[in-house]
Amino acid sequence: MAEVTLQVEGMSCNHCKMSVEKALKNLAGVTDATVDLGAKTARVTYDSSKVDIEAMKKAVSAAGYEVK
Repeated sequence: MAEVTLQVEGMSCNHCKMSVEKALKNLAGVTDATVDLGAKTARVTYDSSKVDIEAMKKAVSAAGYEVK
């Protein structure tokens, strides 16, 4: 398993937090995603043979947020 922390812009409430976590957890290969609203980060645990960071960025963007 690999782990990455993404900087996510545009989150302002608990609904935003849940939207980003759901978008990431729906990706095949992501085993866990935890958003820290205050730090504007998403810590993702994933299987690098099934999903890459680019796919995570696209999922977060599709949910309406920006990954730095």
